[in-house]
Amino acid sequence: MLMLAGIGSWLGAFQAGAAEAVAAPAPAILILGDSLSAEYGLKRGSGWVALLTQRLQRERIAARVVNASISGETTSGGRTRLPALLKQHRPRFVVIELGANDALRGLPLRSSRENLSTMVAAAQAQGAQVVLVGMQMPPNYGKRYSEDFARLFQDVAKAQKCAWVPFFLKGVADRPDARDWFQHDGIHPLEKAHPIMLDNVWGALKPLLLGRQSRT
Repeated sequence: MLMLAGIGSWLGAFQAGAAEAVAAPAPAILILGDSLSAEYGLKRGSGWVALLTQRLQRERIAARVVNASISGETTSGGRTRLPALLKQHRPRFVVIELGANDALRGLPLRSSRENLSTMVAAAQAQGAQVVLVGMQMPPNYGKRYSEDFARLFQDVAKAQKCAWVPFFLKGVADRPDARDWFQHDGIHPLEKAHPIMLDNVWGALKPLLLGRQSRT
């Protein structure tokens, strides 16, 4: 009887452990972005973040996507919101796609750099791996400003040792027929551009998901 009781206890513990393993959620990928990630002007489910969920399923990568993007968001707004998001979702991966609205509003690049650095550091302190998504501005903003803006993402990524996407809209904004790939405002890409935008992010994110650290 004692032996049977011992087997019963062991079996119960095993079943409880198995149930707990099944119930454990997949690691979260937190997307902290602006309108480019919030499906501005697009039908729901057609933006690059929704396409990311589909790609994860297709490639059988166990991860869930949490899209915390807000249209009009700046690096300052993202910095303010991030601590609560980290606490709530405990993501293993964080994709930061912010900065374009800072430039559109003419905010000081020094502040943008500080905000991005703070966000990357906060995510890393919680054990998350970070992908910083770089942006570029049109030349009409001035050559010096455009160059400094593009470089700040690289500078932050190197300083914080995180993965980095050089240009989120590569293959979209730099193509000869670029105007045909944007909505009427000339700022937000059409639906057909979002698979390309996902590819740009995927190149930096996939190595992290598969456990191969991406180098900046």
